[in-house]
Amino acid sequence: MKQACFFSFYLLLASLTLALAITREDFPPGFIFGAGTSAYQAEGAVAEDGRKPSIWDTYAHAGKNMDKSTADTTADQYHKYKEDVKLMHEMGLDAYRFSISWSRLIPDGRGPVNPKGLQYYNNFINELLIHGIEPHVTLQHFDLPQALEDEYGGHVSRRIVEDFTAYADVCFREFGDRVKYWGTFNEPNIEAVGGFDVGLLAPGRCSYPFGISCSEGDSTTEPYIAVHNILLAHASAVSLYKQKYQVSQRGYIGLDVLGFWFEPYTDSKEDIAATKRLLDFHIGWLMDPLVFGSYPAVMKEIAGSRLPSFTAEESKMLRGSFDYIGLNHYNVFYVKAYPQALDSKRRDYVRDTSVKLLFDQDSKELSSKDFVKKQQLPPVAAKPWAFQKILEHVKLRYENPSIIIHENGYAEFDINSTTQNQNDTYRAYYIEQYIEALLLAIRNGSNTKGYFVWSFLDCFELAYGYTARYGLYGVDFNSEDRTRFPRLSAHWYSQFLKNTTMQTSNQIDIQRNETKYLDPKICRQYKRKRLLKQIFMNTSTFLSALVFHVVRAVM
Repeated sequence: MKQACFFSFYLLLASLTLALAITREDFPPGFIFGAGTSAYQAEGAVAEDGRKPSIWDTYAHAGKNMDKSTADTTADQYHKYKEDVKLMHEMGLDAYRFSISWSRLIPDGRGPVNPKGLQYYNNFINELLIHGIEPHVTLQHFDLPQALEDEYGGHVSRRIVEDFTAYADVCFREFGDRVKYWGTFNEPNIEAVGGFDVGLLAPGRCSYPFGISCSEGDSTTEPYIAVHNILLAHASAVSLYKQKYQVSQRGYIGLDVLGFWFEPYTDSKEDIAATKRLLDFHIGWLMDPLVFGSYPAVMKEIAGSRLPSFTAEESKMLRGSFDYIGLNHYNVFYVKAYPQALDSKRRDYVRDTSVKLLFDQDSKELSSKDFVKKQQLPPVAAKPWAFQKILEHVKLRYENPSIIIHENGYAEFDINSTTQNQNDTYRAYYIEQYIEALLLAIRNGSNTKGYFVWSFLDCFELAYGYTARYGLYGVDFNSEDRTRFPRLSAHWYSQFLKNTTMQTSNQIDIQRNETKYLDPKICRQYKRKRLLKQIFMNTSTFLSALVFHVVRAVM
């Protein structure tokens, strides 16, 4: 009933809000809007021009994704980057986030640079800049060279620090005159759980009974070791950049953190404490070392000697080793306390958290596999209030760092018709709601500088293959040419970026379709007061003043 009342009121106001509830001009000057993909997920051409396998090539070819697919061709951006950049320009993107394939640039992980790989990334970066699009470049987006995994175990060895720093040096030297935004690693906090605890992401290391189908690994220690070494590699690369390149190149460097939000399942003190603990295990695992130089106290207490420690020198190098934090946000989980997990003699990261998770307060409990699969399982309600909460948490807990939202988006599954593929009304609605929530967070003091949709176009999704589609642009994977086509969300985002107005019919279609996905909490969060405030933001001065008085009257 509340939902029906809410949206009846929303549609009643449609004639007064033919434009979007917010516009691009509402954001601070210099705010960056973009979209992104990553190398392994979008490039294809995995065996061309000197590229050698990454750990994801090996993992996918072992048939471990949901649909047993690989990214051998995927969206074929390696050959179609000029077409893609043209589409980005037409859309109005300020920036495009992508990653460099380490095994394309330095095929063996160390040693000689591959001239064909160097040429490709130079050409891609130049094409972006010619079209006025700022490159945001991630150095490693899950795709560690397989050669380093084979030689010494990749991230579970301290040797990764030296090799990653040398690789970063090549990238800074070759591309840093044009690339002003660098990210070292993408989401180490989920890569470690998926890749080294439960075995659902590359390199697929785990141990019984915590993971499945793994031939090697130790789930009790390796997630912690992997993140520890990644943080040290990050700090080393940042130190190199700041000492050798930053003054002359005038760029920025950071690290991308996956940021789920967590809500207590009940208002019991146990669930509230469990939620705080999980935030420390999930976000604090990376953010505490980056801001304070050490892991959260609760992690030290529970994991004990299984959690490596930093030396005084390492702690000093880590503390403040970023110009910005990339925050990737998709979802919210509800948290139940599960203290019995700590009774186990052998524990992994998941058991150390001692919680149970649910997608919402009426759903079944989730397994660790579901936690790793960060993408939504349909249908999932937009929950922009959670976006505001995580930004507020980062602001208060971590001294309000500069933030760039490098990933936020909505997946559709099992698309089986052209019409369904193109008319992604709910994705357009989802993006609008999260952009609006972001604006409110900024007005509440969040130091957020940019927002990127994941993803610019359909590509290979880690763990899901091609069963999940995130793209503003769709890709026909049955076409040899990998034909691109714009979805409704692409038109919506483009019109938002250009400060133009969607056709009213499209707006109403979105409003009609969104109701079946809605979380009741949205209705509590977005009441009449806020809708009237939206009109106040976007109508004439006279009407705005009138609405302001109405708001005061009904409060």
